[in-house]
Amino acid sequence: MFLVIIGLVRHGITDWNIEKRVQGHSDIPLNDTGRKQSCALAKRLMNVKWEYIYSSDLSRAKETADIIGQSLGLTVKTDERLREMHCGEIEGTTLDERIIKWGSTWEKLELGIENDEAIIDRGMSFISDISNSLTGKKVLIVSHGALIGLTLKRLIPHVNTEDHLKNTSITVLSLKSKWECEIYNCARHLQ
Repeated sequence: MFLVIIGLVRHGITDWNIEKRVQGHSDIPLNDTGRKQSCALAKRLMNVKWEYIYSSDLSRAKETADIIGQSLGLTVKTDERLREMHCGEIEGTTLDERIIKWGSTWEKLELGIENDEAIIDRGMSFISDISNSLTGKKVLIVSHGALIGLTLKRLIPHVNTEDHLKNTSITVLSLKSKWECEIYNCARHLQ
């Protein structure tokens, strides 16, 4: 018997994803491909009786969640804790632009980038609230690559989570005596 099942979904693709620009808290919308990806995932998710859906309040995640929620008959609730990491001065830049502006050692500079522990704390706080308040339920959470990836490292340290999370990939975890990973970074709906 599970205590809770969560499906962690990375938002659909955006133009900035394609351009390899850091998005962070910048509110970048899905592009047409991202909307199609979200529709494909929504169709796939109809095979499971999901009961709740939560999302970051940033539009790329919220629109992904809205597409899924509409397909599943669920109302999306947003939570700021599910936002992507804040990337400070590097938001909107590509790697080449960062090197030109700050040099090849830009990563060592203090540029206002949120640290990993703060991101993990936000993700774990949300997961803890959900697992305590929605016992026995199946919950979808639409968020962002860094937040999901770092939170997974804390939730399931016994699983290799090094692969870059694909847009609209789903990772399914169940809480029994501990968190177990049923599916990791799966985007077969895009094939």
